[in-house]
This record gives sequence, structure tokens and C-alpha cells, in this order.
Amino acid sequence: MICSHNQRSGSKAFTLVELLLVLTMIGLLAAIVIPKFSNASAVAREAMLADQLRMIRMQVAVFRSQHLGVAPGYPDCDTSAAPTQTALVNHLTMASDAQGDTANPGTVGYDYGPYIFAMVENPVNGKSTVEIIGDDEAFPEAGDDSHGFIYKPATLAFKADSAGTDENGKSFFDY
Repeated sequence: MICSHNQRSGSKAFTLVELLLVLTMIGLLAAIVIPKFSNASAVAREAMLADQLRMIRMQVAVFRSQHLGVAPGYPDCDTSAAPTQTALVNHLTMASDAQGDTANPGTVGYDYGPYIFAMVENPVNGKSTVEIIGDDEAFPEAGDDSHGFIYKPATLAFKADSAGTDENGKSFFDY
């Protein structure tokens, strides 16, 4: 009987070429898939910023409609006073009466608000401060990341103070 050494004797091992081919295919798939997942977090931040701006703009408008046409941000709802970040945050996060005086939620006679629970953080630059633009000041033409947001009570303009653009090339400032 002649023994043949050319045939495999039941061995089921992979060859080096087969292993290299599989590893190369896995590497190619990873190179295609991983960038899509890393971009997902940027897209989520962009969507969150747009939603936060929509929500705050709506609440600013609701406050004004409930407070004799005065926008939040003016201390004691006095439009002759310079608007402040403290007044804005208090007006939006506390209960208020029709004259714009604020108190803790649940205080008798303070029937309006709170409109938001806390000042939100801009998800693009990580800041929650608000630059207040006075009535006689010009609104900036672009964001510079010095604050989370920019707000002008006289016009109700509320924008993200974010430099840069989203994945479609739209400026965060123009959201």
C-alpha cells in the first residue's frame, strides 16, 4: 500500500493566507464603520443645540406674553433698566407674578413659571452662560465661544455663541 502525503489527513486548520485575508477584511470593515460612529456624537450635539434653542426661544416668548409684553432679562421687568443674565435666569427658572417679581416655585401669588428647570449648557462649546446684549447695542454677527448663548431681550434674539459649522456647513450661530 502506498501512502500519499499530498492529501490532508483530516486537518481542519486555517492557512496563513486565509487568516491574513480574514484580518484584512475585518480591518477594511472597521475603517468604513468607525468614522460613521464617531460622527454620530457630533450630529447628536448639533441636534441637541437646535432643540435647546427652539425650547428656550419658545419659553422666552411665553414669558413675554404672560408679563405684559416684557421679555425676560430686565430686572423687575423694568425695560428702562439694563438687562442682566441674573434677571434672565431668575425669570426663566423661578416662579413669577405678572409684574415679573420672582420667588421659589409654589409661592402663593407667583402663578407663572418656572419656564425651564435650569439654564442649559450649549452642547457644542460646553458653556451655560448668557451674554446679554443691551437695547442700544448691536447684536454680534457671529459666535466666538466666549459664552454658551447670546440674548437680546429687546428683540428676543437668542442664539448660540458658538464658532464653527455643523456637518452641513451651517453656522451654529445661525441655528
